[in-house]
Amino acid sequence: MSQRLRAIYRDGAFVPQTPCDLPEDSEVELIIQGPYLLPPKVKDASARAQILKQIVERMRQNPIPAGAPRLTRDELHERR
Repeated sequence: MSQRLRAIYRDGAFVPQTPCDLPEDSEVELIIQGPYLLPPKVKDASARAQILKQIVERMRQNPIPAGAPRLTRDELHERR
């Protein structure tokens, strides 16, 4: 039997994020895919702090309008 489900690794255990109908004490094989983390291109701490400062300033210059529509979680995140 093959079943595909999503899980989060938390406190030393995989916590399923989708329902599964496995009998108690079932043995499974996990294949880990991701997360895919890219190393930072800028490694100097002061340069990274300057980049963050620039990002925050741009965000302040372009605030979200008060009347902007509020998006749901599903609208914000790509679902597979």
